Amino acid sequence: MLTRDQINQYESCGYVFPDYRLSESTLKEIREKHKKIIQKYPAYRDNCPDLLSYDVSFLNYAQNPIILDMVAQLIGPNIALWNMSFFAKPAYNGKKTPWHQDGEYWPIRPLATCTVWIAVDDATQENGCMQFIPGSHRKRKLMKHNQQNDDNLTLQQELQLDQIDMSKSINVELSAGQISLHDVFLAHGSKVNLSNKPRRGMTLRLMPTTSLYDRKFATKLFEERGDYNGALRKLFLLRGTNINGNNQLSPLI
Repeated sequence: MLTRDQINQYESCGYVFPDYRLSESTLKEIREKHKKIIQKYPAYRDNCPDLLSYDVSFLNYAQNPIILDMVAQLIGPNIALWNMSFFAKPAYNGKKTPWHQDGEYWPIRPLATCTVWIAVDDATQENGCMQFIPGSHRKRKLMKHNQQNDDNLTLQQELQLDQIDMSKSINVELSAGQISLHDVFLAHGSKVNLSNKPRRGMTLRLMPTTSLYDRKFATKLFEERGDYNGALRKLFLLRGTNINGNNQLSPLI
């Protein structure tokens, strides 16, 4: 469980690094599963936007009771998983992820999600670890983003940087197996990986079931931007009950 100080940090800074680590055997399984997906779908070598569409067994990692206990302390006891993705920066030419707020991409109303970011490899400054702007979530609103259409980026909505204080950015260096939790409004990004070491990260996107995953809005975003069509995603109830009865939930495996 998170301590009171850790919960306070999440509320104040927008992120926390729990005292928890996945086992090496679990990491090995994840790496092997990801390798198989990339072999079959090489276009996803930098960013696989929906792991569960290609291997539903990834759902097992989202049902980790220790992780869910911590997330429940932050967003409440009724939790739905609406996405799992993989941001993988291959050695030597891993792509940059532009500065952004996650909520700019997501059809959730009201906007609420805790992202669990799992370091599948050591994440360092050398190989393109994430960077956060502490406290950038506090206004609880989306800032201006610009469409980029740049094949050298993993995402195409880039935060207009004059809205944040870049001097406050921190590097999120994690050892393999460590996790970070961050808020839907937190400004973050990551640099290219030109090192000889990969930097793979797996995400769990967890929302309180008081929110609605709006599939019509997801289709609208897809038509406007040409990104992955989020209307196709499956949602899974991991804890509690489905407070918003309009969420379409799939059964757990």
